[in-house]
Amino acid sequence: MEIKKIFVAGAGLMGGGIAQVCAQAGYRVVMRDLMPEIVEKGIKNIKWSVTKLVEKGKVQGSVAEIMERIEPATDLSSASDADFVFEAIVEILEVKRELFEELDKICRPDVIFATNTSAIPITNIAEATRRASRFVGTHFFSPVPMMRILEIVKGLLTSDQTVKTAVEIGKSLGKETIVVNRDVAGFALNRINFPSTIEAIKLVEAGVVSVEDVDKGMRFGFGRPMGPFETADLAGLDVGFNAMSAVYKETQDEKFHPPMLLQRKVKIGHLGRKTGIGWYRYDEKGNKLGPA
Repeated sequence: MEIKKIFVAGAGLMGGGIAQVCAQAGYRVVMRDLMPEIVEKGIKNIKWSVTKLVEKGKVQGSVAEIMERIEPATDLSSASDADFVFEAIVEILEVKRELFEELDKICRPDVIFATNTSAIPITNIAEATRRASRFVGTHFFSPVPMMRILEIVKGLLTSDQTVKTAVEIGKSLGKETIVVNRDVAGFALNRINFPSTIEAIKLVEAGVVSVEDVDKGMRFGFGRPMGPFETADLAGLDVGFNAMSAVYKETQDEKFHPPMLLQRKVKIGHLGRKTGIGWYRYDEKGNKLGPA
């Protein structure tokens, strides 16, 4: 089946990023979220990002051409003629399952569903549908337009053809793909990354080192473009907390248990750039002001 139209559920940081790279690759895109203002903000952010990339010569075509490929929506019925579905909503199993249960009724039986989750086992989400063989995990990294890696995660019942199609789409979006063959919580890269992030939080919690110095050390010592606290603020502390919790719930391994400081920050709403404060403080335009 030729894929021409892609439905993206979610217009936030991840959903908007996925919609953007799909439109840049020439696909027609429907980007849907619950509220019109969320979709409008997503479109605005995409246009800003596309404009920057076009100005730098990193994306072919005009801003107008790319933006014309993205259709904003708030109704799930707009997925009825989609050829492929990406989901990028909140990292909560029950919410994802509810969405896919509805999409399963709307979309054609041959359409592949791809969930963008950083830790929740794919099989657990796919159970809400009647197309487990055509259900796959696609773990994009933030910010999606800039990060080239994409994890393709095979659920227990995901067919080889579905994995192949997901890899092909990933490559068409300009991504380097890796295939995770066993459906374990956290997949491959986060199973490697979470313990170091958790240890960094514990060191800050104990007063051993500052947030700023951890990020500086990881950037200059290990060549990372962003330190773990900068990355967490960009993605959202709640996203990281939910992902760590999902891995801990499945493994019961203490190395994945979210530290108390992270739990407290999430509870009081210090979630990163989107709330103006996380590990750092930000102004209204998202510029970093200093440590929180």
